[in-house]
Amino acid sequence: MASSSSPITQVSQTQQLPVGLQPHLVARLLLDLRGQRFSVDRETIMNLPESVLLCLFPNGLVLSRNSAVLDAIDGDEDEEIYGVDFDPQCFHYVLDYFKKAGEQFYGVSDQASSPFNSQQQWIDAQGDPLMVQQNPLLSKQAIIVLREELEYFAIPPPSESTTTDKNGIANERLLELKRQCGQKLLEKRNIFTALQRNVNKENNMAEQHLIDMLCVSGFNRDDVWGYRAVEPNRCCLSSIALVQLKTGIIHEPPTDSSPTGVTVDQTQMTTAQKLLLFWRKPARKCWWDGIEVDLGTPDAPRVVKLWARRVWTLELSLI
Repeated sequence: MASSSSPITQVSQTQQLPVGLQPHLVARLLLDLRGQRFSVDRETIMNLPESVLLCLFPNGLVLSRNSAVLDAIDGDEDEEIYGVDFDPQCFHYVLDYFKKAGEQFYGVSDQASSPFNSQQQWIDAQGDPLMVQQNPLLSKQAIIVLREELEYFAIPPPSESTTTDKNGIANERLLELKRQCGQKLLEKRNIFTALQRNVNKENNMAEQHLIDMLCVSGFNRDDVWGYRAVEPNRCCLSSIALVQLKTGIIHEPPTDSSPTGVTVDQTQMTTAQKLLLFWRKPARKCWWDGIEVDLGTPDAPRVVKLWARRVWTLELSLI
């Protein structure tokens, strides 16, 4: 069951309800994301990052219904469609990544040789029943979730014929300039460039430590966003990157000295455990970034200054 702070809520199983009003867990949800429909099972929804769930269901989502309500709609729970203002391609990217990561860890056809099974055997051999409770990274696949919301404000050069009317509505020239700025920002896909620029400007060691920790835990310094897109009808870009957490758990062929083939790099595991602070507790960072984009050509440059408000959300998911 989700925590009280989770955007997903369920009816308490201990609550006493009259006969015929017992809670019924919804098996699947039918989502309409900007005209594209997804049929997603309840377990998949529950495994999604909290930060993504908050975007999908800002007002919360009840995953259980009373039996009487289901009878009223002929028991067809998939008939209820949830309209969601969220990028369907981004949602597909998240679903696909989580599915592949789960299959890789738990196995599909050959579960006996899966990393999960080997780690379970290693845990059993340690003889400590509290080990998994103290460190869930031993029995779960951990995924680092990093999101960025970038809202930009263009400052047109004086030579541009851009203006607004008395109601503040931009003319077509200004709208086109904003669209071109969005496309230029879309091309800037490197994850850490903007934050590193801010570190160099402000000499912020906490931000440098954040970059270093993420790069030790699974990211590379030259990584790009896994998905990045301009939001429709907005001067805003949404980006997300997913990477499997490096836990220091090493899988090798079994030997006489190591029957399970599993060894643990305790130094790496200690670093990985620090990210458990962000499990189900997304952390956010916001900063302003002044940049320039060239909308012209090498022979005829057309430089436009931008103010960009960046909001990063960091989270750890366990599946």
